[in-house]
Amino acid sequence: MSKEERWASGISVKNMLIIIKHIDIEGPGTAQAFWERAAVPMEIVELHKGRHLPTDISQAEGVIVLGGPMNVYQEKEFPFLKEENDFLIKAIKQNVPLLGICLGAQLIAKASGAKVRKSPVQETGWREVFLTDEGRGDEIFCGLDSPWPVFQWHEDTFDVPRGGSLLATGKECAHQAFKVGACAYGFQFHIEITEGDIRRWCSAYLKEEEGEEKCRAMVLDYSRQEERYHQQANQLYRNFSRIISSRKVLAG
Repeated sequence: MSKEERWASGISVKNMLIIIKHIDIEGPGTAQAFWERAAVPMEIVELHKGRHLPTDISQAEGVIVLGGPMNVYQEKEFPFLKEENDFLIKAIKQNVPLLGICLGAQLIAKASGAKVRKSPVQETGWREVFLTDEGRGDEIFCGLDSPWPVFQWHEDTFDVPRGGSLLATGKECAHQAFKVGACAYGFQFHIEITEGDIRRWCSAYLKEEEGEEKCRAMVLDYSRQEERYHQQANQLYRNFSRIISSRKVLAG
């Protein structure tokens, strides 16, 4: 019996962290490394390879939704987006801890009824983000400075879902992080990347004549900010782990 058949037959993903992947070159990076060190069982669901999401996620550890180059509304070109939208609606209703990164944030916003549209500025490279008053008071950002440097690579942006909170903002793109429901979070920026990710994305997404120069600049900035960048990312992962633990206590 395949994994999908086991999931469809009702076998749960209890205590498992589900990571949703949309394209080969945008993987879980430092997030996977963090939860491997924590010895948390993970399942990386590669939707672009025809894999399917579990039907019962009520006892999942949590869900991380990664990035990708597609738009959230391209369901004809990428049919898995429809299944993913239904999955995220269910996860939000069931208060499964969710963390969406870039496209993942946009997908959570859409599943919450918010509009996803073109960003006023295409952000590529390093930017600072700033916590709002709601962000400073939210547990996902406990122990983090404001502002802090993050890596950006996006053309779209999201509206904050009705009933949600804007947690972080930026100078060029106002909506950088939000919370909706009890424990669903979306980050427009990347916290999971490695130097290798930057090089792969430059090769895949930038035109050859501009790619090499931009790539060198982004990698140089990465080397200058790597220590702080990973400290902040690991703090966010720890905070998300605490949110998962709190949810278990409440559900228990």
